[in-house]
Amino acid sequence: MNKPATLPDYTLPEERVPLYETEHLPAADVAALKAEIAELLKARGAVLVAHYYVDGHIQDLAEETGGCVSDSLEMARFGDQHDAETLVVAGVRFMGETAKILAPEKRVLMPAPEAECSLDIGCPPDEFEAFCKEHPDRTVVVYANTSAQVKALSDWVVTSSVALPIVESLDAKGEKILWAPDKHLGHYIQTETGADMLLWSGACVVHEEFKSKALFDLKALYPDAGVLVHPESPAAVIGIADAVGSTSHIIKSAQELPHDTFIVATDRGIFHKLRQRNPDKRFIEAPTAGDGATCRSCAHCPWMAMNELTSLAAMLRDESVMAANEIHVDPEIGRQAMIPLKRMLDFKV
Repeated sequence: MNKPATLPDYTLPEERVPLYETEHLPAADVAALKAEIAELLKARGAVLVAHYYVDGHIQDLAEETGGCVSDSLEMARFGDQHDAETLVVAGVRFMGETAKILAPEKRVLMPAPEAECSLDIGCPPDEFEAFCKEHPDRTVVVYANTSAQVKALSDWVVTSSVALPIVESLDAKGEKILWAPDKHLGHYIQTETGADMLLWSGACVVHEEFKSKALFDLKALYPDAGVLVHPESPAAVIGIADAVGSTSHIIKSAQELPHDTFIVATDRGIFHKLRQRNPDKRFIEAPTAGDGATCRSCAHCPWMAMNELTSLAAMLRDESVMAANEIHVDPEIGRQAMIPLKRMLDFKV
């Protein structure tokens, strides 16, 4: 099949489906909501912690109010170390649970506690426990994108920022790894380290959609573009990358690499921070077209999009909604999950 002569510029507003509710709201309404939320956070003694994939307005609000915008590793560190009594976590459920595990004395709220993660859903605790019991000789390393129960079954919890050096250190000690849940990240780490790794077969609904054929086609149109890829992507996509890593690493690479244009294979929510940090550079979404793809370009987590300014404001206005949106973790499960989480946070890269 011949390469198409042209492909749409996926960064143009008319070429994409609206991502967040704020794309439908007048600017004055957005500004009013942000101002109200800032006052409510202050009144509630709360701090806002947001992931790079949520609405850019929520990211800005977190930074403007003394909170944090980061990847899941730094979100965990920030919530653990901040002196606020209430943490408001804008992300997906495992992030709220992680915050509660690390700071059980704090109140943890989420504007969208129903926001899940396909990796978490795809690793049921009972099935994973049975899998671990079948391989008792292996060190259990789980990705942070898992439930509190799965974390409690592990020896180590890792994020994409530290997974590689932690597995390297375990491999150097002769330990065999049982890895869960993301098979693509696990395969990438296995390839890079040569470690003996048994992989659970999970995948991210966003990153698994990236297709190498479509990425090669787009790269042909922009031959001088750098390619930035999250390691939750398939191996063929990773093989095209100029830089592979966590969201924080992708942002750092965009600043440090010499390219003026980048094709980015991760959730398009990251484009907000990429453009803030690099106003003179161009960022193009890696397409998800290709054999087996379910959409033309859907690099967007539907659960991350559930974090909305309106729901955040509604929650902070009403104590009953705050109570309904509070994250709880069984104390004994939290105690067990704290051990592998602390190992990650204490690990020196």
